[in-house]
Amino acid sequence: MAITAAMVKELREMTGAGMMDCKKALNETNGNMDEAVEFLRKNGQAKAEKKAGRIAAEGLCKVLVDGDQTAAVVEVNSETDFVAKNEQFQNYVTSVAKQALTTNATDIDGFLAEAWNEDASKTVKDALVEKIAVIGENLTIRRFEKVVAENGCVVTYTHGGGRIGVIVDAETAVVNDAVKEALTNIAMQIAALYPKYVSTDEVSEEYKAHEKEIITEQIKNDPKMAGKPEKVIEGAVNGRLNKELKEVCLLEQVYVKAEDGKQTVKQYLDTVAKANGTDIKVKKFVRFETGEGLEKKVDDFAAEVAAQAGL
Repeated sequence: MAITAAMVKELREMTGAGMMDCKKALNETNGNMDEAVEFLRKNGQAKAEKKAGRIAAEGLCKVLVDGDQTAAVVEVNSETDFVAKNEQFQNYVTSVAKQALTTNATDIDGFLAEAWNEDASKTVKDALVEKIAVIGENLTIRRFEKVVAENGCVVTYTHGGGRIGVIVDAETAVVNDAVKEALTNIAMQIAALYPKYVSTDEVSEEYKAHEKEIITEQIKNDPKMAGKPEKVIEGAVNGRLNKELKEVCLLEQVYVKAEDGKQTVKQYLDTVAKANGTDIKVKKFVRFETGEGLEKKVDDFAAEVAAQAGL
């Protein structure tokens, strides 16, 4: 398979690896992007697997809350940042978020098919098509999520004027300003550090096994570990895996405002809970980031990559 400049550029954005390393990885895997990412990770050349975090599409995430029990977040994409900053577009996204607060739909198709709250003679999709015609740019309601707290409350946080939207669903017998402030702090942590799970209890064995395989290959390719006994290598693998899990699991992360730089999110919440005579359990969280996983069309940078990589 012919390796193009665009493919090299994409792999660089996904992994943070060097241009020539990306070209080699693509050649070794016959252009298979997922296998190329694995190749780079196993050889320690990928800084991080950022495929899910490639921010390319424009638009907004909007979070709304109704009381302490119900919240919703939506992502609406536009083609340009200019439109994303337009007041008409922003008002429309707010209307979509209000729709999400009252929806009973469980997927985006059901959401688009339901009656538009602002005009029951239209569907959500009809209203979207009309807005596209008015604004003159392609718009997409990409995703939504509605969260209803059963035995506690929801809190929300928006970062970067709508670039990131977060909802935290917590179980607690006490819902006061102190508890909600603590949960808002946790929502800010989620926006900043992007955990994948609430706790290690949620991490599948498949995920652990996959990461363990990657880490094992990284260590085997580390000259410093050459000739080390199997038990030493195994210990190093488990150590790195545990460290990674602490980074991707919310409750195990170091709390960003910890005065000692060591207190975990769980320890912080336990302290707040004790001070307020209750327990606080994070049941789930939702984090939307605008354009996450989407790509813009290839620009002139591809030509630059081609020249430097000799493609």
